Amino acid sequence: MNKTDKIYVAGHRGLVGSAIWKNLQEKGYTNLVGRTSKELDLKNAEATSAFFNAEKPDYVILSAARVGGIVANNVYRADFIHENLAIQQNVIDNCYRTGVKKLLFLGSTCIYPKDAPQPIKEDSLLTGPLEITNEPYAIAKIAGIKATESFNLQYGTNYISAMPTNLYGPNDNFNLEKSHVLPALIRKFLLANWLKLENWMAIKGDLDKRPIEGVNGSSNHQEIISVLARYGVTSQSVEIWGSGQPLREFLWSEDMADACVFLMERIDFSDLRKDASQKRNFHINIGTGREISIKGLAELIKEKIGYTGDIVFNRDKPDGTMRKLTDVSKIHALGWQHSVDIDEGISKILSWYL
Repeated sequence: MNKTDKIYVAGHRGLVGSAIWKNLQEKGYTNLVGRTSKELDLKNAEATSAFFNAEKPDYVILSAARVGGIVANNVYRADFIHENLAIQQNVIDNCYRTGVKKLLFLGSTCIYPKDAPQPIKEDSLLTGPLEITNEPYAIAKIAGIKATESFNLQYGTNYISAMPTNLYGPNDNFNLEKSHVLPALIRKFLLANWLKLENWMAIKGDLDKRPIEGVNGSSNHQEIISVLARYGVTSQSVEIWGSGQPLREFLWSEDMADACVFLMERIDFSDLRKDASQKRNFHINIGTGREISIKGLAELIKEKIGYTGDIVFNRDKPDGTMRKLTDVSKIHALGWQHSVDIDEGISKILSWYL
């Protein structure tokens, strides 16, 4: 890519897209294009087509998606599969139609089977059943991988699919109903600690920025205590879904962005194809290759915040996949490795949130 090439980052305000946008700017790219979901609904085929006709981007990074944690994935199943399939279909089709030079499609490591051998290699895709709680989202992302593969093989396009592990970082989603585990724990422990310290100014300021079920900083103390308790947050304890035993790999979002720009700058589809007989599994895992238990993560966050209450594990709630560690040997062989480990990353996200 040249520094003046037009690069469209779909989803440039989210956790993933904002980190990629920042990385591109820091590397000197000057012709970036972004649209909020209000400005451009990528689920709308006509609107997406009109956008590509008008802008004619040279390169596209598709990070726009309907995303969420275990609760949201399990509850909004139809929304997750329908919306993600629509976004992917519209963007990939228009990339081909308008001659985009290169597309990077971003998915998630939830595409892999629930019981895949660990660490998970790229060729584990479609070798077994998925984790049921996020199956609709995973199937949508698998469809995106297969779309990019198929366009490359049939039409000679230069589309790459990258599968980041669990991400966290600036502009993450801290909604207690819909967020992923790490940002949810950050917010839960902060609120519990403020309750314990009776720091109502901090609590009300937090709720003014991110209301919970309509409860904000103007609500009375009892309303606030009640709504927080429904999400397992009290002055005495923080409740966490499941047993705490599942192991998870976490990647700082700005490391992920660096990997994405690395792939856009240096890696083509031809670099990922071993020989002409290969028809699948050209996608690339992006991760750290390191893991921590949910219990260990909770204890680390608790320590960083200085909360002195208890951690309670609700074993009536699902754990999800027990282990999901990525094999990152492929991207290491291409020349990229992460730089921020979990201990440093927790400190960084706490500072950003506060």
